[in-house]
Amino acid sequence: MPSRMFSYTKSILERVSFDPLLFCKEFEKALKILLPYEIEQLTNWVLKFTEEKPELRQCLLLLE
Repeated sequence: MPSRMFSYTKSILERVSFDPLLFCKEFEKALKILLPYEIEQLTNWVLKFTEEKPELRQCLLLLE
């Protein structure tokens, strides 16, 4: 069962997906507060979520 913070983070990212810069900013904030296994789950979710929105994938570079 996903944690509240993980669910909240996903909802925020969905709401700001209209703006790639804002999306990346919120993703970066999430990386600072989520637990390691939640970061992995979020990364997988972002990969699926951005399949049709490639402009949002630039934030995944923050993981490297």
